[in-house]
Amino acid sequence: MTSALVQRLNNREAVIGIVGLGYVGLPLMLRYSEVGYKVLGFDIDDQKVDRLMKGESYIEHIAASSIAEARKQGFEATTDFSRAGEVDALILCVPTPLNKYREPDLSFVLNTVDSLIPHIRAGQIMSLESTTYPGTTDEELLPRIEKRGFKVGTDYFLAFSPEREDPGNPNFTTRTIPKVCGGCTPACLEAGVALYGQVIDRVVPVSSTRAAELTKLLENIHRAVNIGLVNEMKIVADRMGIDIHEVIRAAATKPFGFVPYYPGPGLGGHCIPIDPFYLTWKAREYGVHTRFIELAGEINSSMPDYVIAKIMSSLNSARKSVAGSRILVLGIAYKKNVDDMRESPSVMLMEKLRDMGAEVAYSDPHIPSFPKMREHHFDLKSVPLTAESLASFDCVLLATDHDRFDYDMIRDNAKLIVDSRGRYLEPFEHITKA
Repeated sequence: MTSALVQRLNNREAVIGIVGLGYVGLPLMLRYSEVGYKVLGFDIDDQKVDRLMKGESYIEHIAASSIAEARKQGFEATTDFSRAGEVDALILCVPTPLNKYREPDLSFVLNTVDSLIPHIRAGQIMSLESTTYPGTTDEELLPRIEKRGFKVGTDYFLAFSPEREDPGNPNFTTRTIPKVCGGCTPACLEAGVALYGQVIDRVVPVSSTRAAELTKLLENIHRAVNIGLVNEMKIVADRMGIDIHEVIRAAATKPFGFVPYYPGPGLGGHCIPIDPFYLTWKAREYGVHTRFIELAGEINSSMPDYVIAKIMSSLNSARKSVAGSRILVLGIAYKKNVDDMRESPSVMLMEKLRDMGAEVAYSDPHIPSFPKMREHHFDLKSVPLTAESLASFDCVLLATDHDRFDYDMIRDNAKLIVDSRGRYLEPFEHITKA
């Protein structure tokens, strides 16, 4: 049965099912459609499905014309999970957040799988792309499939292939980012490599789903730990009166052994602030205390408070308090040049300032209105940046350094700037580097 599925995948005759049409699933859908596969997209959000069926996009860096072209190629979106039997492959791209205790929340993955299981059929492959702890695929997904009556590796195939999307990065695309893939059995791995081999330039097979799961965690923990290091270095350098950004630029001239990471107001995005906790949680099962990873997490989590302290100090120097001050936050996306707000430190900063009595506003060219979020609530719209609007605020906090901001105009008209991204290289009397 493996050979029949592999042949259909290699001949691009297979129907691909993408479950979860967000920042990961939508680009993947476009890539499969681009090379000639028929794609069926699944999502629980009927508004997303309606927009996609009209050829519209709800993600800034994905053009509506790309969605319209996919529709011409046969792409269809649906909220009807009973259609899972129509596809040859099910690729799961759903969130894996943390719960309020900072423990893994697999409810999105497991609820999705439970919705699909009654409708799957023999000869399919299911591939999980959601970041998770080692053991999730074979401890949670495999038993559900086999309870349905299929033998994984014989008449059903199961793989883990972690997403590596970087929204807004013009240098890498879904096609050009190598794809790690692990299978529950050798036959599952063969099917997984065939699933991705026609759409990704390089597929990197590993020995198991657990190895693939840990690969994704290592990638993101590596980044989180190094950001934690440079955030701590930032605080030390600040006490010494040294510009850490100057130091990083100088260190980056070394052609080997150094990779530049940059300090900021806190970690954001769907991976870096969350993924380390998946490993630290699972490690406890094996009696391991991941001290190094947890220390980096503590440092990174403390950065919003460091920025708040800088704002307080700067306002005090101007004989003002945070309470009653009008503060404009520049950039509420979690990284520059995108409209993605997942785990954005800007939102935490806004909440802290609001709780301290400040009148908070924001400006972000990528996010015209503050979106509805599960845990954060602001009834705000993006403030247009003009000389007059900037001058009306007591403090401007540069939280996300979008390229579309006019930094000269901001510098010339803001009364006070707290720069948490190191955008302003030259010292100015009214600019505080945080």
